[in-house]
Amino acid sequence: MEATLTDCVHHSLRHFMYRNAIFMCERLCAEFPSETNMQLLAGCFLHNNQAYAAYRILKGTQMAQSRYLFAISCFQMDLLHEAEAALCPPNEPGAEIPNGAAGHYLLGLIYRYTDRRRSAIQHFQLALSLDPLMWCAYEELCVLGAAEDASSVFGEAAVLCIQKQYLHHRSENLQTSNDDMNSASSRNSNSDDARTRQSKHTQSNNLRDIPTNYHGAVNMGGAGSQSVNGGSNISFYNTPSPVAAQLSAIAPPPLCRNTQQNGSSLNSLGADSCSRSTINSIIQAPRRKFVDEGKLRKISGRLFSDSGPRRSSRLAGEAGANTNVSAAGAANNGTTNSTKYLGSSKMNSITFRSVAVRKGQSFANENVDEGIQNEAFDDSRSNASLSISSSSPSSDNRTLEQGAPKSIGGSLTSDAKIINGASEILCLLRILGEGYRLSCLYRCQDALDVYLKLPYKHYNTGWVLSQVGKVYFELVDYLEADRAFSLARHASPHSLEGMDVYSTVLYHLKEDMKLSYLAQELISTDRLAPQSWCAMGNCYSLQKDHETALKNFQRAVQLNPRFAYAHTLCGHEYVALEDFENGIKSYQSALRVDSRHYNSWYGLGMIYLKQEKLEFSEHHFRMAFQINPRSSVVMSYLGTSLHALQRSEDAMMMMEKAILADKKNPLPMYQKANILVSLERFDEALQVLEELKEYAPRESSVYALMGNIYKRRYMHDKAMLHFGIALDLKPSAADVATIKAAIEKLLVPDEIEDNL
Repeated sequence: MEATLTDCVHHSLRHFMYRNAIFMCERLCAEFPSETNMQLLAGCFLHNNQAYAAYRILKGTQMAQSRYLFAISCFQMDLLHEAEAALCPPNEPGAEIPNGAAGHYLLGLIYRYTDRRRSAIQHFQLALSLDPLMWCAYEELCVLGAAEDASSVFGEAAVLCIQKQYLHHRSENLQTSNDDMNSASSRNSNSDDARTRQSKHTQSNNLRDIPTNYHGAVNMGGAGSQSVNGGSNISFYNTPSPVAAQLSAIAPPPLCRNTQQNGSSLNSLGADSCSRSTINSIIQAPRRKFVDEGKLRKISGRLFSDSGPRRSSRLAGEAGANTNVSAAGAANNGTTNSTKYLGSSKMNSITFRSVAVRKGQSFANENVDEGIQNEAFDDSRSNASLSISSSSPSSDNRTLEQGAPKSIGGSLTSDAKIINGASEILCLLRILGEGYRLSCLYRCQDALDVYLKLPYKHYNTGWVLSQVGKVYFELVDYLEADRAFSLARHASPHSLEGMDVYSTVLYHLKEDMKLSYLAQELISTDRLAPQSWCAMGNCYSLQKDHETALKNFQRAVQLNPRFAYAHTLCGHEYVALEDFENGIKSYQSALRVDSRHYNSWYGLGMIYLKQEKLEFSEHHFRMAFQINPRSSVVMSYLGTSLHALQRSEDAMMMMEKAILADKKNPLPMYQKANILVSLERFDEALQVLEELKEYAPRESSVYALMGNIYKRRYMHDKAMLHFGIALDLKPSAADVATIKAAIEKLLVPDEIEDNL
């Protein structure tokens, strides 16, 4: 009965029938109340996104697998200290972390979110050393800025580690097979005795013996499950998840399945490494629906007015039309990369395949033996064993031979395939890992060059194209970023990877119609994803409806409190509403999630600059600069804060660096001209502004500053001309008042003006 119920639970889990699995597992635990069965029940609840139920069931348990599952439930409930205590019992300082690489990865996440960066890095590195195919651990190291070169992480040592895991796994399978053969032999001899006794009974006794034969057959078919109940841990995470955003904890298909050039598939490697390599991160429970569909109207924008503390971009700089023109001109200067992919675009190799990489969407089980046994005992095997049990003993042996491992001669060929397949997979991971590492270090052009080394079919997948779009976004090349994200959407329309950044790209391009369409598509795809609500918030923010935008960003934070970008976007909206206190809180919340989120350091610097807390402002801009030393925008505002601190020479040097970092960004040139005016180097300032007019011909601030320079040089005609041009370009209401005041005082001497 125990084996039958256990198999029924696993069968239900494989077919995503979680309610049935929970019901049958409750019957199992009621009839056979063991800790192993309680593990299975807790796993059913975790599959069904009921971490609180698993928490109650496993609280106080001691087995390694129980502690791991309890830690998973605590992590999902944000009980990080309890999760840590489950993995590292305080009364057992030398206790081994359960589930190997997956346990170390989970502990690394706990340390990261409790602000213990060094310990987090240590456990992510341990996870990678135990399982070189645990990509999520390397991804976390990249986010923390502590990843080693991908060539060293996914090198020859990793191939040997995978081979060792495979050989160990195969030896365990052989031992399991021998145990099954021995148990089958004893069952066959008992069956012979039963048949001898059965011939002496009447027909009614024969009929009464049919259920006995039935249960015997089930026990034989479910031997794998029954043996696990008596000893080792339980595995139930071996069914692929059908949708990336599904709220389940089922592991994805084997990561090590490698399709070679001859079309062969190495499934044997995948079974081991997959079970050791994946872990589920936070899966938030469904919450109240929230959306406001109105007020989507088109408005015009100006260069410096609404980009100030916004998302890591030109900030205070570029009219929408000018941005399109300058970027389009750069794109038409010929292809800068190989032309083997996409015509005249800077991006190469575009085809399609979906890879959704929202950080951690499934947690792995580490019980390889039991997982393999459950795979072997599928429905067809079960039915076959039921029918064969009533026939001869030889047929029982044939049934077992069907599930036995291959011969030793065949295993030699399999070993060679495993080594070859592992080498090919790690070669691919070296390219992907190095590209991702460089992008996390904001070495954007280097990252693009590495991604171009990918094979055609891998470059043109949703995940890679999203990463390429993010890199172009950091390079402030919004047209190419738009192109990359559009292709990513076409390749993987179900994936939400990078769509929050894509919505910000459309925000800066002032593409209100495309942004509105994207937001509606994402909401219809997954209303419980923070990316969807970030896109909706950007849509309202573009319409200057900052209060509604803030509500959408807050909804994103509610769905995933560990989504740093949503906190940052909340901070931007608070600043737009001049609520600096809450803006500071939002930026600090983002930094608690990700201390290397330079956008939040920049946002704090902007608030303190507005509040004239110049030392604080300079500190936060410098922190952002240390994280992203290639951002022209960050350098521009760092130079501005240095100038406000009367450190004009340092400010000039920083502005020169900002101009060299991005010659299309007008902000550092404008700030350089301001510094030169303060130093009364008017000729140099006019020269810079004349050059700036080529990049921003419709920016009123440029002409207003030129008017002030001519006024201070007593060239009133030219001053009046430039003030008039500035007014014609429709500046903001505050700028209009400033320009009109300057015109009124045009004929007033500077000494009198200073006294007014």
